[in-house]
Amino acid sequence: MSHALLDLRNLSKAYGSVTAVDDVSVSLAAGEFLSFLGPSGSGKTTTLAMIAGLVEPTSGEILLNAKPLNPLPPYKRNIGMVFQNYALFPHMTVAKNIAFPLEMRGTAADQIEARVGRVLTLVGLQNYGPRLPSQLSGGQQQRIALARAMVFEPPLLLMDEPLGALDKKLREQMQLEIMQLHRKLGMSIIYVTHDQEEALTMSDRIAVFNNGKIEQVGTPAELYEEPATRFVANFIGETNLFPGKVSAVAEGCCIVAGGDLRLRARHRSGIRSGQDVFVAVRPERTLLSPPAHALGDENKLLGQISELIYLGKSRKYVIRSGDMQLTVLQQITTSGEAAFNIGDAVAVHWNAEDAVAVPDLARS
Repeated sequence: MSHALLDLRNLSKAYGSVTAVDDVSVSLAAGEFLSFLGPSGSGKTTTLAMIAGLVEPTSGEILLNAKPLNPLPPYKRNIGMVFQNYALFPHMTVAKNIAFPLEMRGTAADQIEARVGRVLTLVGLQNYGPRLPSQLSGGQQQRIALARAMVFEPPLLLMDEPLGALDKKLREQMQLEIMQLHRKLGMSIIYVTHDQEEALTMSDRIAVFNNGKIEQVGTPAELYEEPATRFVANFIGETNLFPGKVSAVAEGCCIVAGGDLRLRARHRSGIRSGQDVFVAVRPERTLLSPPAHALGDENKLLGQISELIYLGKSRKYVIRSGDMQLTVLQQITTSGEAAFNIGDAVAVHWNAEDAVAVPDLARS
């Protein structure tokens, strides 16, 4: 990754009184894989459509290699795009589908043949040129859609939920193939998904969308370990959230009082004494023990197991404590027997370094 290839500056889109995208600013470095992640209706696909030229922004700028894209129609932006529904021409062969963007650019016939052959080899379908899309599986059709988007060597590739129609096993296989192509070719990619695991697996960085805004941009590890908001903590993977008020702040940690709970946690810069926060703790970072064996008064909660779910390599325990419910993940023991069962009284505890305080924006 080097210079900024793409810049979105204060980009907004309104449909009447409804704001679909609200003042979004983010950059994509050359060679970077950036995912737009968020729930349905969060603005990620509308933002992608504005980059592609399919939707006109209400305000803001889109720059590609420091040149404004806003005035250009889609066919002049030289951007590749892959859709969830493949968008292949059913009456054209695979080779003709891939050749189409080259023909539209007036590429010489011998170059077209060479480029089509090269991208078919890249996606592992070198013998499929004469076939029709209807003769291909879903995974093969998606590979052809990807080949068509790459064949004219665009500086930027946009992918809108490209694997959403595939089953889990094939989706995971295609994730791996796209990652390998990205590394091999150094492509610059913006990838839209609502699947947190997919974004964490594939991305160099992730922009988390919520209600038309970007809540946080960071690497997968940064978003998982250092969420900036309650929404990010809750949306990226599973998490337990404990509301409270900061009673003291020290370097690297803070003390949070939440009802009868006394919590110690890491914190992001800007957290101050008296602030309303949530303490976020991942289920796999928590420990279970009999109540009598739990030591200390911090980061400890007493409750009762209400659900026990077998997940193969781990078990998920749902713990009820008063009005609060939390999730604990424990690795399967070598004996395979559950250490605790439904109805057991337990103590849930965790280390301060495994918890992070995030601001409660609704009350701050």
